[in-house]
Amino acid sequence: MQEIKKKIDMIQLMKDLKTSNNGLSDSEAGSRLNSYGYNEVTEKKDSIYIKLLKKFWAPVPWMLEVTSIITYIIGRYIDTYIILFLLFFNAIIGFFQESRAENAVELLKKRLQVTSRVLRNGKWELLESIYIVPGDIINVRLGDIVPADCAIISGNVETDQSALTGESLSVSKGVSDQLFSGSVIKRGEATAVVMATGDKTYFGKTAMLVSEAGSKSHIESLIFNIVKYLIILDVSLVIITTIYSILINVPFNDIIPFSLVLLITSIPVALPATFTIAMAIGAMDMAKKGSIVTRLNAIEDAASMDILCSDKTGTITENVLTVRDPYPVGCSINELMELAMYASEEKSEDPIDIAIINFARNMKINVDYNNVKNFIPFDPATKRTEAVVLKNGKTTRILKGAPQVIAGLCGLDYQEISSKIDEFARFGYRVIAVATIDEKPAFKGLIPMYDPPRKDSAELIKELGDLGISVKMVTGDNKEIAAKIAGEVGISGMACNVHENFDVNKCSVFSEVFPEDKFKIVMELQKDGHITGMTGDGVNDAPALKQAEVGIAVSNATDVAKASASIVLTHEGIVDIVESVKDGRRIYQRMLTYTLNKIIKTIQVVLFLTTAFFAVKFFVTTPFDIILLLFANDFVTMSIATDNVRYSKKPEKWNVMSLVYSSGLIAALMVIEGFLILYIGIYEHLPVNGIHTIIFDMLVFSGLFNVIMVRERGHFWHSRPSNTLLLSIIIDIIFVSFISYYGILISAIPLYLIIITVLIAFSWMAAVDLLKNLVFRRFNL
Repeated sequence: MQEIKKKIDMIQLMKDLKTSNNGLSDSEAGSRLNSYGYNEVTEKKDSIYIKLLKKFWAPVPWMLEVTSIITYIIGRYIDTYIILFLLFFNAIIGFFQESRAENAVELLKKRLQVTSRVLRNGKWELLESIYIVPGDIINVRLGDIVPADCAIISGNVETDQSALTGESLSVSKGVSDQLFSGSVIKRGEATAVVMATGDKTYFGKTAMLVSEAGSKSHIESLIFNIVKYLIILDVSLVIITTIYSILINVPFNDIIPFSLVLLITSIPVALPATFTIAMAIGAMDMAKKGSIVTRLNAIEDAASMDILCSDKTGTITENVLTVRDPYPVGCSINELMELAMYASEEKSEDPIDIAIINFARNMKINVDYNNVKNFIPFDPATKRTEAVVLKNGKTTRILKGAPQVIAGLCGLDYQEISSKIDEFARFGYRVIAVATIDEKPAFKGLIPMYDPPRKDSAELIKELGDLGISVKMVTGDNKEIAAKIAGEVGISGMACNVHENFDVNKCSVFSEVFPEDKFKIVMELQKDGHITGMTGDGVNDAPALKQAEVGIAVSNATDVAKASASIVLTHEGIVDIVESVKDGRRIYQRMLTYTLNKIIKTIQVVLFLTTAFFAVKFFVTTPFDIILLLFANDFVTMSIATDNVRYSKKPEKWNVMSLVYSSGLIAALMVIEGFLILYIGIYEHLPVNGIHTIIFDMLVFSGLFNVIMVRERGHFWHSRPSNTLLLSIIIDIIFVSFISYYGILISAIPLYLIIITVLIAFSWMAAVDLLKNLVFRRFNL
């Protein structure tokens, strides 16, 4: 009855597709090609120039563009050129990084470009797959890539669709069963009718998900939010300063340049470049350890990642079938495995046959294949392998295949073995039965097999847990297999079937998933505020890999998966993920140091200069000195990208409000230092130009020592800066002291005042460091 129903369904399908057993005519195929389009994945693709121009249209580029205009208006042309350089530097780096990572759809399209056997006008002909249309009759056989989604009219095949669905084993397909575009025929031959082409196929929908997927940049929003608060503070102080200046009759020509320079001070023009340098240096270090970064922002996201969704097959498991606890019936395990070995063929590269042969050889079992007089490979229609063996003058037929089929051939009631098979199924094992037929059939036993976890998977998952990262397993396999493997590697929690109601946060194991399900799981986790990682190796993983903030392709992944990922591992397994997370968190600490330093310095400068103006009724430094200060400090702060840091044991999260509040408190303490130096300058009867220099020196030196203070979350002496950072601080102190003493670019002041300024700046930093720890703990920094 079942076979009759399948044939009726196929007849109805052929009618629905308006085709016949003679295939389509050329004219009808041409008409359908116009209606449905080519059998290829389409995509909206911007020109290279549009992609590049988009790099200048975002909050951070706007910030730099406005700053360059302001500096040009006030005649600071050198500053304008430097800011424009930073603008183009960031844009070009971002453009090339994205260009490397956005070729996944192209690879998918190339994979579809195959030649197929198509029935047209009643004759078989070879045709490029892009010209196939719904309703075409095609023929597929061993080694073919299925060119479109289709339903089998006649024949039986075994297909490898692991790259599409994640299933670790090949799948048998018969009449009315669907073949997916992009799957590979491993056995058999079939005639099929095309149901969907191009974007409408299962494969095409995956490709479209890849083209649409993508996570937002957290760095962009972080920088913009920081700048927003700094500008609000600066604008407020500039307005107050301007009003006060007018009231005390300060010349307007002096007020405007000073106010504009204060505004420029609040914009961290080097912040995007510093982040890029920090991540680029980190990417080079990660490459040496086996992780190739294709999207720089993924390094920062790796530091914040709190959930890692991992594909099972080939990622957590070895993707190699292994025999587990054979169950003999009326014979020994050795005899059962010897029979199974005879009914297996190594050259076929069938994963079941290879697993049986390897297990038997490990048991020191060897057979003489010269005794095999006839061998019938696995046939999807009969669901069994058969060998005729002549041994000791006795001929024996050995059968190996699906338990229900083998039991039936032996005249055995399947119910007698079904309880044992169900028991194996609960452990996630696939079961193969073995029997012999000579004088009478004899059922010999069951051979369970499964795809075992990688040896390093359990250790990796434990390490990630210790780092505060929750691991969720996502697989196309059934719930029992998924739960069994999850338990073996230490993933605890609820196992969920994605086709039932489930809570994405409560589930630790997702089973029977399709590519769009993986994509949706990642998106749901992101909507709930999680920074999400995804590992995978196949085409089916590509949309989720691209959508995740941290998409990680394993070493043996397909080209499509690697192109979609932001990190590609070069060593086997996924143990390198742990190092990637640790490196990401080290880089985060460096970026946090720079950010804290920049915010503190900005608030200190604008607060001190504003309040000092109210106190002494003249500007205690010049606009030129402020610009020079920015470059003197940035020379050092860019070298923070090389600093020695420790990674944290929990995911890192940017909190702009905590950064601004904590920086504001520390900056307020630094303002007191400024007044101390200002008092010394006045006490020494320095002229206004001399006051400008000693204040400039104070701002530079306190900025340098501020780096030493904020780079360490504990006390500043708990760790040593990197050689590069230490050397750049020393060079900067010598350079500023040199120009201050000899009056180069600024007015000269006595050497003893320079030394006093250095000592006070260092001593004040050491004192503030004691309070800094209380502030950092209060704001969880």
